[in-house]
Amino acid sequence: MKKREKRWVALAAVFALVFGIAPAANAMHIMEGYLPVQFCAIWGVICVPFLAAGFFSIRKTINEHRKTMILLAMSGAFIFVISSLKIPSVTGSCSHMTGTGLGALLFGPSAVSILGIIVLLFQAILLAHGGLTTLGANTFSMAIAGPFVSYGIYWILKRCRVNRRVSIFLAAALGDLFTYCVTSFQLAICYPSEAGGIGASLVKFLGVFAPTQIPLAVIEGLITVVIMIGLESYARPELRELRFVEGDR
Repeated sequence: MKKREKRWVALAAVFALVFGIAPAANAMHIMEGYLPVQFCAIWGVICVPFLAAGFFSIRKTINEHRKTMILLAMSGAFIFVISSLKIPSVTGSCSHMTGTGLGALLFGPSAVSILGIIVLLFQAILLAHGGLTTLGANTFSMAIAGPFVSYGIYWILKRCRVNRRVSIFLAAALGDLFTYCVTSFQLAICYPSEAGGIGASLVKFLGVFAPTQIPLAVIEGLITVVIMIGLESYARPELRELRFVEGDR
């Protein structure tokens, strides 16, 4: 193992140790059995084309840029660790960072759909976070909707020549927030308010999430910027292969 690789392994170990120690709060993504069966099936079907695109995207990356595989693995590990930190927010769900912005900026949003569903599967089976029946809904909100928003925001800001680090921060933070807008919508259409219907229920869910999710989104944006700064220092050749930094080939 090269010296640089040892540094990354050590950094990952420290990160996991620091952020992986969290009190059990019985908090999770949309939990097992919380959504009606028909909604579970619908969200699962919606995810299929995105997952297919993600599979082909990752296969292309592995074939053409094998040196970036360690970054791909790191992006998946980052999603797993950071999305396992749960802050109870509302019955049936929770607030937590997503970590998907990092992978979306490096490999594109399609690839993150695969990383995200793998993470959600492990969390549902091993940590009792989320569930198998709600896997489709959780995948769409966290591994599809959020990453696409992060990637779109970064692309727009890049075209507008906004500072790279500011762009990374906003992409990661707003992608995180959008994930919870989608989660709130998923819960609202399943459990509309008696007075006001889906709209009133959506406002209530967003209102409950906001106090915890907004600061968490800011924190995620800052962490993503710090990680990108580290990657620019120690993994610049790999970032160049992914055409993420200047000096693109």
